[in-house]
Amino acid sequence: MAKDIYLLGGGGHASVLVDMLKANGVKVAYICSPNVDPSRKTLSTIPVLADEDVLLNKGPVELELVNGMGSLPGNALRKKLFCKFVEHGFSFKQVISMQAVISPYTSLGHGVQIMPGAIVQAGAVIGDNTIINTGAIIEHDCIIGKHNHIAPGVVLSGQVNTGDYVHIGSGATVIQNISIGEDTVIAAGATVTKSIEREKIVFGARANIQNRKVKQ
Repeated sequence: MAKDIYLLGGGGHASVLVDMLKANGVKVAYICSPNVDPSRKTLSTIPVLADEDVLLNKGPVELELVNGMGSLPGNALRKKLFCKFVEHGFSFKQVISMQAVISPYTSLGHGVQIMPGAIVQAGAVIGDNTIINTGAIIEHDCIIGKHNHIAPGVVLSGQVNTGDYVHIGSGATVIQNISIGEDTVIAAGATVTKSIEREKIVFGARANIQNRKVKQ
């Protein structure tokens, strides 16, 4: 028997996921969020629970979660919600657009979300709770850590390896055989041609690097 789908979050990322789920023939039973934008048509007809903690009383057997929180540098809410509910035994549904191209020779983690136009090639491994956003290209044998956000239009050439909690901004390019340490931010449009240590910010076409003070 199929479980009811509960969506955590009521903003822009959540609205895109609902659109994708509908296209996949999946109905969202409830949105769990204290703030839902009533102007978003994809969300307007779905019942709302203002406090996600009521789900803890229902238990993980009855339902499956979708993490509708977006992911931005410095905002750990998406990760915190995921870890909180996983610790209580809940499962997170993968959401994969029918307009994405995913090799059958990939490994996709718990709650992974892959948006329209994305390409994930053979041998790639995508960690739990990671977003591969619109039009991103993950080439062969890349290993992407947990809680990553690979933003729209990113290109990761073959055998790129990222740690956990990495954000790679829109339109960035990472050449082959590069490692990116955990808690690192690659700014939009950056070109990365050498490996990056953990807790750095990388920006610009010449990949200028700064230390990053991480707040989890």
